[in-house]
Amino acid sequence: MSDALHLVCPHCHAVNRVPAARLAEQPRCGQCHHPLFAARPVELTATTFEKHLNHNDVPMLVDFWAPWCGPCRMMAPAYEQAAARLEPRMRLAKVDTEQEQNLAARFGIRSIPTLILFREGREVARQAGALGAADIVRWAQAHG
Repeated sequence: MSDALHLVCPHCHAVNRVPAARLAEQPRCGQCHHPLFAARPVELTATTFEKHLNHNDVPMLVDFWAPWCGPCRMMAPAYEQAAARLEPRMRLAKVDTEQEQNLAARFGIRSIPTLILFREGREVARQAGALGAADIVRWAQAHG
């Protein structure tokens, strides 16, 4: 197995190769020079979702949410706190189900917020309902 990981930049969406040993050293994108991890979730669209899903070598935790959803808005600060604790071992992302209805349908989102953990492009765990930061971290680490 190679000691380099592929990571998609949350800013320009370029795929970067980063030595695994340097993951904790705040790596930057080779194309746009922004940090590859910013301690906050990356907002994904249908186009960028596919790239992040298929080209990140770290697990990806996705919050499927909507702007009108009270529990989603309540969980948003906790999810951001979880990003600061889980990165760079995991990529955290958000998908607005109102804007990306095809993604919501594709993954069978029936209630929001719903967290889905992906590894190597495949769903490995799912959790519906709002969680606090500590519970998000615990759940993601248990399944990641």
